[in-house]
Parts: sequence; C-alpha cells; structure tokens
Amino acid sequence: MATDCDATQVLQLCQSKVWHLRLRPFKHPLNYEVFCLRLRIDQPWELSKQTSWLFGFNRKRPVSFMNADHGYRDGADLNAWLSDTLAATGVDHPGGAVWLQTFPRMLGYVFNPVSFWYLHDGDGQLKVMVAEVNNTFGQHHHYVLTAPEGRAIENGQALICQKVFHVSPFCPVTGHYRFEHVVDHRHDGQVVERMTIDYFDDASLDEPIIRTGIAAQPKPHTTAGLLKAFLRMPLMTFGVIVRIHWHALKLWRGGAKFYKLPDLPNQVVTSNQEPSR
Repeated sequence: MATDCDATQVLQLCQSKVWHLRLRPFKHPLNYEVFCLRLRIDQPWELSKQTSWLFGFNRKRPVSFMNADHGYRDGADLNAWLSDTLAATGVDHPGGAVWLQTFPRMLGYVFNPVSFWYLHDGDGQLKVMVAEVNNTFGQHHHYVLTAPEGRAIENGQALICQKVFHVSPFCPVTGHYRFEHVVDHRHDGQVVERMTIDYFDDASLDEPIIRTGIAAQPKPHTTAGLLKAFLRMPLMTFGVIVRIHWHALKLWRGGAKFYKLPDLPNQVVTSNQEPSR
C-alpha cells in the first residue's frame, strides 16, 4: 500500500516539480518548482482540525483550501459532488480513502490547471482517479479514470481517455490523453509520486505533441514545513497563471497555430471507459 493511504494522516505537504514539453511544430519546454497539498477529502471533520494561523480549511488564511475552488464551486461538501460525478459515468465509489492533490490558495488566490483525486478501496488499492481540469476561461471538466473491469489501477498503468475539453488555444480539441500514475519507493525511504499526462493530437503518430507531469514528494503537514514553503514561494499561485500567459505569448510569437475557444462539451464528466465519439 502506498504511503498516501496512511489513515493516520489527513493533510500532506508535497514539494513538487512540474514539467511541460511541447514537441511540435517546435520544441518548447517549461519546468518549475511548486508545492501542493494532499488532503483526505473523505474526512473533512479531521481536516478542519488542521486550521492554524497559517493554514485554513475553508477559512481565510495566508495558505488555505476552499471547497468553493472544486466540484460544483458552491462551497458545499465535496464528497456529495464526487459521488454524483462517479455516478454520471456509472462508476461505484470504492469506499476507502479519498485524497485530493491540488494547489492551495495563497494570499487569497489560486489557479489549478489540473487537480488529481485518488480514490482507494478499503484495502488501500487505488481504484479510481479523477483529473479535475480548469482552463483560463473559467471553465471546468472532469476525466474519470478506471482500470478495465473495475480492477485496481496498477502502478504505472497507462489509462487512455478521449480529449473533449479546450485547455490551450494552441491545441485542438481532438485526440486523446494518456495518464500514468507512478509511485516510486526510493532506497532512502522517500516516496515520490508522479502523474504524467501525454497528449496525442494525431492517432497516426507514435509521439505525443505535449508531455506534461508533476512529481510530488508527500510528507506529513506541519506548520513549520508549510511556513518554509510559503516563505520560499509566497507568490507561487500567481506565478502559475503568469507562466501560462507568458509561455502562450512565446508560442504565439513562435508561430504555433491558434484555435478559437470552442463550445463546451455536452457533458461535464468524461470516462476513459466510454467509447470514442
């Protein structure tokens, strides 16, 4: 069982690295360090006990997590939204720990290009992942990922899902994503979890147009650890949106093809088990 299923923890701090590499029509890399939170969303009453002068769970603090940044965006309990989202694709809730990996609000602001929900069964096996995707136009979509026949998602297993949601004005809404979640238990006892998302816009090509991912090293949350991360990157969440627009400008100036904002997909949830449309 991965350490992220440790029932004695409800909040973790993750030092993380993000990478983004566009391969066509020219190579364009983007790499930067961040930190993120992992929260046991199925235990909100325990998470509320983590509130301090620095961190707030649904309370305004220098660093905070707000239900209103996820799900229905109405501030209500996220577990009801999660059950509705799974039901929309015919997926049963596995009934175990539910971890959410996401950027926190910092100084009142956050933008999450993608947050990851990890749902386990009672034995600690990873059974469902949800990629909660946001674009800079204020729109959201959710990709529900499962292994065939409801089996546990194996370490490093590739899960393919059709792309239906507009993210970048320099990519069409065609093709598919390949998601891979890898838990690496290192010899020094450290654990690094990597989520990669490769985007294939052309089925005739073996190489994706974009490779993206985040590597996170989860550790138990402490106020001292969070303060150190906050002081090191006090404008981190502002930096995320600034980087997106700065590199969009570079792509535009480099001649990358521009795609207008299309209509939203008919559904707000897409399953990797649905047939391609």
